[in-house]
Amino acid sequence: MEPEKLAEAAVFDGCFLEHTLCCETSAWQGGPLIKDEPSFEMLPLTGKTIIFDSFPDPSDTWEIIETIGKGTYGKVFKVLNKKNGSKAAVKILDPVHDIDEEIEAEYNILKALSDHPNVVKFYGMYYKKDVKNGDQLWLVLELCNGGSVTDLVKGFLKRGERMNELIIAYILREALMGLQHLHENKTIHRDIKGNNILLTTEGGVKLVDFGHYFIVQQPTVNIMIPFRRWKIFIFHYPPILLMRFI
Repeated sequence: MEPEKLAEAAVFDGCFLEHTLCCETSAWQGGPLIKDEPSFEMLPLTGKTIIFDSFPDPSDTWEIIETIGKGTYGKVFKVLNKKNGSKAAVKILDPVHDIDEEIEAEYNILKALSDHPNVVKFYGMYYKKDVKNGDQLWLVLELCNGGSVTDLVKGFLKRGERMNELIIAYILREALMGLQHLHENKTIHRDIKGNNILLTTEGGVKLVDFGHYFIVQQPTVNIMIPFRRWKIFIFHYPPILLMRFI
């Protein structure tokens, strides 16, 4: 991918360059930075359309091996496929009413856009009925044994070491490739952070956790900066510039 495309992807998701733009634009002198007033249309998430208990029971296919961690809405386990011996990760969720939209959002985005090397693979959703402990939703995903970028950074800090710049550049590039894939499909992640970038033992870099995504149409404003025109999502617009429209 061209460097310009990578930088544009970073600005679009507001995850790497927003603060740089915000700080630097306040010091610029001369003509207006904003060429056009912002206009955008956000496609709202619809109400619940998925019938959770229509999904198959996971017990016939998957067996829990061990606990990996705990997320916002449930625990994550390593599972074994009984039919072919492959391993995966499963996020087990309680289908509580107030998180139905987040669950459905993540299911929809994974089903549509996980066919990219920098987005975690999606193996399906399952529904397990449990009268004693409560019904569960199983979101089965690619197993990323390398942990998260946050785990990687903490490991270096604990050893008193610094991460090599080439490793940093590689992780950023791969993450941006995943973001570009989302943006090309009019989707913004909105929760990019170290915990949501997972690593595989083969060196793969995968974006995860799509419960806060938005599908956007015409979400950009044109910003004129020296030697370059940037397009930036209004949702991550630098506050110092956004104040001009209030």
